[in-house]
Amino acid sequence: MAHEYHTVILGAGAAGLFCGARAGVHGRSVLVIDHAKKPAEKVRISGGGRCNFTNIHTEPANFISGNPHFAKSALARYTPWDFCDLVARHDLTWHEKTLGQLFCDQKSGAIIRMLLDELDAANGELWLETEVSEVGHRNGRYHLRTSAGDVSAQKLVVATGGLSIPKMGASGLAYELARQFGHEVITPRPALVPFTFSGQLKDTFSSLSGVSTPVDAHADRGPDFHEAMLFTHRGLSGPAMLQVSSYWRETEPVQIDLAPGWHVPDVLGEARDASPKTTLRTWLATWLPARLADLVAGWPGIPGSKQLANLSNNDIETINLALKHWKVTPTGTEGWRTAEVTAGGINTDGLSSRTMESRNQPGLYFIGECVDVTGWLGGYNFQWAWASAAAAGEALATHQ
Repeated sequence: MAHEYHTVILGAGAAGLFCGARAGVHGRSVLVIDHAKKPAEKVRISGGGRCNFTNIHTEPANFISGNPHFAKSALARYTPWDFCDLVARHDLTWHEKTLGQLFCDQKSGAIIRMLLDELDAANGELWLETEVSEVGHRNGRYHLRTSAGDVSAQKLVVATGGLSIPKMGASGLAYELARQFGHEVITPRPALVPFTFSGQLKDTFSSLSGVSTPVDAHADRGPDFHEAMLFTHRGLSGPAMLQVSSYWRETEPVQIDLAPGWHVPDVLGEARDASPKTTLRTWLATWLPARLADLVAGWPGIPGSKQLANLSNNDIETINLALKHWKVTPTGTEGWRTAEVTAGGINTDGLSSRTMESRNQPGLYFIGECVDVTGWLGGYNFQWAWASAAAAGEALATHQ
């Protein structure tokens, strides 16, 4: 005999647990299933263990999707302040870091405990270490074959995430189920991921490994990000590069401004008047980390050993272009191993933006990272998890 529920949710991550709690009101029976030993592992490691659980500046423009309008409904109806209210009700506190990022003072385990307590308060069940081998639909219900026995449900929510961080059990189950029920899947790709390089650039960046500097950076099709860039043994990382990676496509360059906020000709002109005998290399080191300044001073056409008094107008224009418009073309990225999230995923054209329900298959919902909605770095992806889960949970709790 199958275990019967009103709603079964696949995935005990941020979106799945939150949806279970929201769906389990009004007496709805809810079961959350996950193959992992512990729930919400990506919550546990987020923000260096402090859980960057939302961003107060959340807007639809902070998300990448084939349909930039899709996320508007859910984000408008469940805001960062709604989640903050929930956190406060559990006597948890938070602090804001840069760029609107909110972190839990009691660390990520407290947020996981809150999600589990919310699910428990709604009388939801949680099955961990449970494999799902088959999902079907017949006679108006979903039928699942699992390692813990057969399960039947009126509604099915898929919240199994994307392909990022496979060591934590990431899988393509959401995409398999989407295709099974007639949905298009936009090819998933790693996002919020460091860039890798080959040849001379790799050697150069490796020699600068550990050096960090603020930059403005963008990919051909993306916005400009003003954050830190970090040189690594394999290429470029840091918040600026992670942000850019979500918009980047293979063979495209990344444009980097090493002098964000400077008008280089003016700054150089003032320095030339104040310290005419200073060399360009020494002047660069007052603005950039020393090893990076040495690199720039040695670039072709850059007169690193010239005194500032001897710089020509052409020299200054060359220096300006080099600092403000440095273009590098990555070989690739670090891939799924270190990607924080998955870009692409289930095409939103097949989902209701208000409820996250399938337009092809009644009673089937997709939420969280598996959907083609990808947030910027800094708590935005958690806010999408909460908002999409709340949208589905409300529909599940109020409709038969």
